[in-house]
Amino acid sequence: MAMPQILAVLILCVMMALFVWGRLRYDVVALLALLASLAAGTVTPDQAFRGFSDDIVIIVGSALVVSAAIARSGVIEAAMRRPFRRLRRLRWQLLALVGSVTALSALVKNIGALAMLMPAAMKMAKRSGHSPSAYLMPMAFGSLLGGLITLVGTSPNIIVSRVREQITGQPFTMFDYAPVGIGLSLVGLVFLLFGHRLLPQDRRATASLSEAVNISDYHTEATVPEGAAVAGMTVGEYLGAVDGEVAVTGLVRDGARRAVTLPDTVIQPGDTLLLRGEPNALERAAIKVGMELTRQHAAADEGVAADSIGVIEAVMTPTSMLAGQSVGRIGLFDQHGVNLIAISRAGHRMTQRLSRTVLAAGDVLLVQGPIDLLPERMRVLGLLPLAERKIRLGGMHKRLLPVLILGLAMAGTAAGLVPVAVAFFAAAVLMILTRAISPQEAYEAVEWPILVMLGALIPVSGALQETGVTDLLGNWLSQAAAGLPAWGAVALLQIVAMAVTPFLNNAATVLVMAPIAATFAAQLGYRPDAFLMAVAVGAGCDFLTPIGHQCNTLVMGPGGYRFGDYARLGAPLSVLVVLAGVPLILWTWPV
Repeated sequence: MAMPQILAVLILCVMMALFVWGRLRYDVVALLALLASLAAGTVTPDQAFRGFSDDIVIIVGSALVVSAAIARSGVIEAAMRRPFRRLRRLRWQLLALVGSVTALSALVKNIGALAMLMPAAMKMAKRSGHSPSAYLMPMAFGSLLGGLITLVGTSPNIIVSRVREQITGQPFTMFDYAPVGIGLSLVGLVFLLFGHRLLPQDRRATASLSEAVNISDYHTEATVPEGAAVAGMTVGEYLGAVDGEVAVTGLVRDGARRAVTLPDTVIQPGDTLLLRGEPNALERAAIKVGMELTRQHAAADEGVAADSIGVIEAVMTPTSMLAGQSVGRIGLFDQHGVNLIAISRAGHRMTQRLSRTVLAAGDVLLVQGPIDLLPERMRVLGLLPLAERKIRLGGMHKRLLPVLILGLAMAGTAAGLVPVAVAFFAAAVLMILTRAISPQEAYEAVEWPILVMLGALIPVSGALQETGVTDLLGNWLSQAAAGLPAWGAVALLQIVAMAVTPFLNNAATVLVMAPIAATFAAQLGYRPDAFLMAVAVGAGCDFLTPIGHQCNTLVMGPGGYRFGDYARLGAPLSVLVVLAGVPLILWTWPV
């Protein structure tokens, strides 16, 4: 290997190690890889920032704005609300929910499609008495499969299309992915209708403070004011007075947390009790003995009428501005006018004080504030309400306009009238001009870390090609696959992509692997289409972990899932995707 190749491979290996380490955000890792490539000379200064003007960045950013406008219109939820109410049997409910989120993910960003339908799923779970865990992971997996159907369904499809254009002069078009994507979506849908039995069925939702569906293991704090009935009681007497509905996990006195709270510990005015239980029980256990849930009095102090204060149960999305911050430093009430009452984290029994708890994607929060402001505050904070939303955003014609704009953009690209980047950029601008989404909301809808990562990694990926690393890796792969038939070579690439994606961002996986796949195909004497499609499918189907894709992370808390639950359902689905995907790819794109 020549020195430029050694440096390019070294940068690639360090970048992958940093992705797996997870301590640095993926966009920061990508920027470091770009800086290292500049320092090593594998990327020249005039090439360094071309990635930020690449069509990929424009398409992904524009698609996110269009997706957010569709979600904001509420037209999808309105259309599905009445049919969903008539479903009673679990299998029919799953068919409706998973089928809907799969179809919708072909048109809008898959995490946006999932977010639109999660409240309906939670409401359905409460009404029918089933566990939310039976619905949410199948929906997340369905959204990933649905993203395979169109060019704009998921970022890997866009990147693969660009690589094909570089090789053959022709990109994949809007619906070139449809035969494979629809086939895999149908296979996945059938499996999920029966495979949900592999998931835990005993994590049930019960009534909550605001008739939303609740998670049963919340952690909160309650203070003991002067004159409260609980003052002078022992912890044991307090638990008896509230019929043991909650557990006392700690006691804070004079700013110090007691390491052990014994049943004979006497509760004093000014103490703060750390409690664990269901939201309804936490509320009763505080009010019954004169305690106050932490920060619950703040809105009243500001002169807001008590009957205009509500509580909402919401899950923190992966892009929430609160992720990675401690509760005490956020200043939710001071900055946003809402109070954080309690936190639930799937698979964890929290022992820290509320103020010291560092929030993470997938946490479920009980948030209190003025009823008329809560929906807007949830959107700004990146929280997804788990109650059925009944927000009206203008007349029906206004709500249908974003759908019409999206339809025109997709039709224009499918007919070859305009390039994809131009069509979706125009659609995003029209969404803003027609007030389907405000400029501020449009900027907030764009996942800037994703765009930064793409812009930084495009020249790094180009360096792998220019230094001959992709030729080298492709040659090694072709030697390993020399004795394999065409279907074996395609399966090998798809499996490698599926194995790498849980540890890298799926877009990063495709940026690295797509050029290697094209070289691999050339070394074997095959056309590149099937191999590029195999990489796109493999990178788009991360079913094994809650961290590989945002959709998986989003359902972890509300579904009460643990890390291992994903492999229980995801491993057999991954096998099915390989078994069905390889013949579908080869049938659609002969080698």
